[in-house]
Amino acid sequence: MTDSTASQTGPRSLLTSLWRDHRVWLASALILLLLSLFDRSQAMDSAEFASTALLHTAPYLLLSIGIAAWAGATGADNLVARAFTGAPLLMIVLGALAGGLSPFCSCGVIPLIAALLAMGVPLSAVMAFWLASPVMDPSMFFLTAGVLGFEFAIAKTLAALALGLFGGLTVHLLAGVGALQDPLREGVGNGGCGGARMRAPKEVVWRFWDVAERREKFAKTAGNTTLFLAKWLLLAFLLESLMVAWVPAETVTKTLGGEGIVPIIIATLVGVPAYLNGYAALPLVGGLIGQGMAPGAGLAFLVAGGVTSIPAAMAVWALARPQVFALYIALSLTGAFAIGLLFQLWNMM
Repeated sequence: MTDSTASQTGPRSLLTSLWRDHRVWLASALILLLLSLFDRSQAMDSAEFASTALLHTAPYLLLSIGIAAWAGATGADNLVARAFTGAPLLMIVLGALAGGLSPFCSCGVIPLIAALLAMGVPLSAVMAFWLASPVMDPSMFFLTAGVLGFEFAIAKTLAALALGLFGGLTVHLLAGVGALQDPLREGVGNGGCGGARMRAPKEVVWRFWDVAERREKFAKTAGNTTLFLAKWLLLAFLLESLMVAWVPAETVTKTLGGEGIVPIIIATLVGVPAYLNGYAALPLVGGLIGQGMAPGAGLAFLVAGGVTSIPAAMAVWALARPQVFALYIALSLTGAFAIGLLFQLWNMM
């Protein structure tokens, strides 16, 4: 490579790396920069809005960070392996509970799912875990409570469990008539290092502070989780400030408000392409509900978007055969719609 070529590719490579590693922070900075150039008043309003919102959610943010770090340091996430032992129906129930309560992200769950299926765990139990996992976890619960209220957080938790049970039982019935044989793609099944949690779960050490290695893991996980949540919530609150300022409340109410099923259908389908991130979606839905979005539509958006988001959907596509992937999408959309409709009826009582 010549010096001239290196000088051309060096900065380009640096910019590519910078964008890849810090694109969420850069997106927030770019929003504020553009607002400062074209609408200084809105830039100040958005910065104040985001700062106030972050301060409001700080207690819940700290609690969620502590839970995530504690789960990693103690090894409590290894307990999920115990959910997949027993009778098929019991495994479906425990799989849904494990998915709704375990601190696994959409990407981190990939090797676990591969290992479970390779170990011969029924697809019904795995599907229950698979569908519930992206919707809720302990950290998400407290952040949801901070942004949307405890009633909504409880409803979202119940939605995760219900979706997991719905999917698991549906797959169980289909498997009973001989469908869905060999769910994994050819060559998939090792599960990687993450799958070792399922094959040979490590001991849980509740007094993690007595072990230097676990103390270090707690600090590292807390730091990484803080940066992860801070960057996504900052971007989400900035987008919410612009939505509140620029999107007329009448438009939101007309499209996603009201008592019928149409707003819930729209929110379920819009959640598929519009969902950014489980944490970033919370302020956006909060802003929409404040402008007139029906609560049932908001919950349907969060559930459908969480399960069909790009990371979650890619995890399924990478591991499962096309018919299993299609079933996963169908279960998530129908389940999210039914959950949103039930939550809307609950709010009307």
